[in-house]
Amino acid sequence: MNLIAHLIHLYGLVVVAAVVGIECLGLPLPGETALLAAAFDAATRHDLNIGAVILTAIGAVIVGRMFGYIIGRKFGFWLLLRYGNYVGLTEGRIKLGQYLFQCHGGKIIFVAQFAPVLRAFAGFLAGVNGMPWRKFLLANAVSAGVWATGYGYAAYWAGREFEQMQSHIASYLAIVILVALIVLGVLVHRYEAQLIAKAERAIPEPLRLS
Repeated sequence: MNLIAHLIHLYGLVVVAAVVGIECLGLPLPGETALLAAAFDAATRHDLNIGAVILTAIGAVIVGRMFGYIIGRKFGFWLLLRYGNYVGLTEGRIKLGQYLFQCHGGKIIFVAQFAPVLRAFAGFLAGVNGMPWRKFLLANAVSAGVWATGYGYAAYWAGREFEQMQSHIASYLAIVILVALIVLGVLVHRYEAQLIAKAERAIPEPLRLS
């Protein structure tokens, strides 16, 4: 936090845009920390405007994740098609991933925005699994707006108290998401054949690069 805050004091919103955008592109940088540090700066030093901080974070999330989506769609999906069989990813399982993102992609993107590690890879995974781009753009914009506005104004008004509270919230959220992923993995494994059959009906055509 201290290093990010120092960089923001020196270079302003450029640091917020770079850290948040690169994180959502797919590299696990501390985007949330950059948003909080900038909001604290706006509240205490008044070097930054909180509205500008929030808009910068929203824009960085949207643009960064869009590039992550494109990379996943163009390169990650190609890798799945070419080498997926070597790691047990049959065409049916790839279609299952696409089916889940078609049905629940918006929810996945939204939840991932509030989980540090998932936030970094949400766009890439959406691209790999062929989430329709219109649904992706909507989910991306909504999740970015809620995250940046909620965390930005909370940090601005509550100050350092929110920093400690947020760390506890993040820990509990990480545990909940981990448990949910484990349960989801067990359910998918148990009902894999039925789910793949649904995916095959929803995506009957052979997989290919668009």
